[in-house]
Parts: sequence; C-alpha cells; structure tokens
Amino acid sequence: MDLKQLEHFIAAAEEQHFTRAARRMNIVQSGLSASIRALEQEMGAALFVRTTRRVELTVAGRALYDRALQIIAGVREARRAVAAINGLEKGSLSIGTCASLNAFFDLPLLLGEFHALHPDVDIRLCHSTAAHLMQKVKDGSIDLAFLPLYEKSREIVSLPIASDRLVVAHPLDHRLAGGDCVSLQSLAGETFVDFQIDQGTRRIVDRAFASISVTRKTALEVGDVQVLLDLVARGFGIALVPCTFVMARAAIPKVPKVAITALKKPGIRWELVAAFSGRAGAAQFRNPAVAAFTEVLKKVRTETPLFS
Repeated sequence: MDLKQLEHFIAAAEEQHFTRAARRMNIVQSGLSASIRALEQEMGAALFVRTTRRVELTVAGRALYDRALQIIAGVREARRAVAAINGLEKGSLSIGTCASLNAFFDLPLLLGEFHALHPDVDIRLCHSTAAHLMQKVKDGSIDLAFLPLYEKSREIVSLPIASDRLVVAHPLDHRLAGGDCVSLQSLAGETFVDFQIDQGTRRIVDRAFASISVTRKTALEVGDVQVLLDLVARGFGIALVPCTFVMARAAIPKVPKVAITALKKPGIRWELVAAFSGRAGAAQFRNPAVAAFTEVLKKVRTETPLFS
C-alpha cells in the first residue's frame, strides 16, 4: 500500500460517501474507488459495506482506520521534523479566519511579515465560521485560527488580539435613538437581525441572553456584518455587534447609516484571539512554522498599529 491509498481510505471512512470523499481528495470518484479496491485486495478483506446511499466501515475497516490515522500522523510529524532541521527552508502553515476581521487587524500585512522571514514556508488560508474553525483547530486540521472567542476550552490555547464591547445597532428612527444605555432585559421584545448560529458573535450573544433567561425573536440570519448592518439600517430589526464594526462602517461613504446605543454595565465583551490547539503535542509545538509565526504575531502586535 502507499500513503495515498491510506488517505483515500480515511476520507471515505470519515465522509461515509465515495463521492464526497473524492471531492475532498480532489480526485474523480472512479480513481478513489479503484484505490480503495486495490487496498482491500492487498489487505485481503473488505473494508467497507457499500449501499446506494452511504458506505460504512467493516470490523476490519475499523481496525485499519485507527492504524491508518497513526501512520498518516507519523508521516506528517516526520516531514515537520525535516522542516525544523532545515531551519524552515520547508514546511507549511495552515491558518483559518472569520469574516470581517479586517476591521481589527491587517492579516495580509501580518502574512507579508512572516513570508519575508520564511519565504519557503507554504501558507494556506481557509475561511469559515468560528465554530467550524474551532473544531478544525481542536482536531489539528489547521494550525491556528483568528476568531471571536465564544467559549473557554482546555483544548484551546488563545493569544489575545483585540477586545471590544458589543453595542446595540438600530435604525436612526428607532425608539432607542438618542437614549441612554439599555439593559439586555429591555431588549426582550425587540426583533433581531443576527449572525448565523455557528458564528462566534452569535454564540456570545445567545449565551448572554441565556444567562438571564431571556428569549428573543430573530427575524433574519446572515453571515456578513455589512449585510447585517444594511438590514438593520433598513428597519428589519436591531443587532448586537462589536462597536468597531459600526465605527468602521461610519467611515464608508454612501451606505445606509445606523445608530448605536450602549449596553448597561457590565455589558458584553467581545474578544478576538489567535486560537491554537491545547492538546499535548499540538501543532504549535510540533510545527516550527507555527512557533515562528507566533513570534512574528507578538512582535507586530507590540510594534505597529496593525492591531486595534
């Protein structure tokens, strides 16, 4: 067998579907099926039970799956060890990021600083929601992620990047306009425009309302803060968003304006972090590129106005 066969096998086992597994591995389905058939012939056992809707591991397949994960992990660690010996002349760095974080820091500038120091390290970026990125960090699919920290976890180590307060964004003619700060309880009867449920800011807000046993009505859910604020400006509801987002929008000409009202103390804090796996042997300790990137991140944070 070869490593590609094991990678194809792992993808099929995790996706439980050959078409999705082939898409994940960026090959045609017939190629993935042939690779797995060859692996089954070499192992002398059927590895999957195939149906028209899905595939499931056999007992033999489950035994191979655990071993295959160990083999692939061992190969990756060996490659990282070689990169470390060569002084980062090789290596890779996978980074995840959420939407609209450019209001808080300049990721391209940060990556440029790192690339200037380590031009041969392969940088890979993925864009997703906070919940998805958090899981990818935990399982080692990516090395680190920039996201709003919505939960504390022993599996996550976080480096603070920026901190903000959530404010109530509302239309200019809303009843809250021109008033004093308000409590969360007083917003119970309002209609909300919200982020999608797997986004970090949404989870922070949901947790805050749950802590005071208040339910609320959400009319629309979106994935982008500018769309959210457009909907607020046009009267579809109110929203709880980091103040920096609203201030950044105010500087953009020819967009519908929104007003903001502060929350009564203690309010809701919003924290942007760089999140790393907290597991023993996590990527920041195994992968020298992660350690090098972290040093650049800390240096840039203290020496430039890159971070707010």
